[in-house]
Amino acid sequence: MKTMKMKTPALLASALMLVALTMPVSAEKVSASEAAALLKKADASTAFYGTDFAANYSLVQSKPGQGNSVTTAVMYRRDDASSYTILITGPESDRGKGYVQFDENIWFYDPADKQFTFSSSKDKISGTNATPDDFTPQNYSGRYEIKSAVTEKLGKLDCVKFELAAKVSGVNYPTIKLWVTPNDGLIRMKEDYSLSGQLLRSTAIPSYQKYNDHSVPSKMLIIDQLRGKKINGKMQYEQTQITISNVSFAKQKNTVYTKKYVEMMSK
Repeated sequence: MKTMKMKTPALLASALMLVALTMPVSAEKVSASEAAALLKKADASTAFYGTDFAANYSLVQSKPGQGNSVTTAVMYRRDDASSYTILITGPESDRGKGYVQFDENIWFYDPADKQFTFSSSKDKISGTNATPDDFTPQNYSGRYEIKSAVTEKLGKLDCVKFELAAKVSGVNYPTIKLWVTPNDGLIRMKEDYSLSGQLLRSTAIPSYQKYNDHSVPSKMLIIDQLRGKKINGKMQYEQTQITISNVSFAKQKNTVYTKKYVEMMSK
């Protein structure tokens, strides 16, 4: 992947917002029924049922002491069929690589050897801190138990903070903290934890773009607490800023969600 030295004021601004969002603020408990309803609303906000979805993604990866690199991709989703296709469009060294999910299986295609290999929702996209799971519908209400739900002021946003514990096997993270704005059910921040309670990743979604009844993140910031290095005595972690643009809800051909399509688009 080509490394680029570039100014990233938006990335730094998002990082500062994430720090601000984690400041402790007084909280009030939310009733069990209200919490359950809001978590289902949050799940619904991540899905686009009844329509296809397509968008361009720009992933700016920042590695401490190494500068920044940029990966671009186009994604197609058909949430009714639990299918998606991700095509890497840049940099040139990664162009033609792709992911396709159908029949509950995820496949990665590398044009260098013209082979598909089995992948998972936890695999990193082109060496960034993002995974396919970051861009697909969530099912927190079905896969997690609500341990607590309290109101919390995060920056300028009034949110409900959930502490969730997995109640089924096969989840990427056994414990999650989730901040959701109750008026619209949008997820504003997420923290992923290990079984021992170690913070693994933080994801901030400071802004959304509205398309009729659908809300799509404008930007996302992922900070990976497992990947970083000390610089001048201070620990700095890898982070990826994601920008989503050129959103479309137009119907796609069925062939878009096939291995043959990914292979064809890699040429």
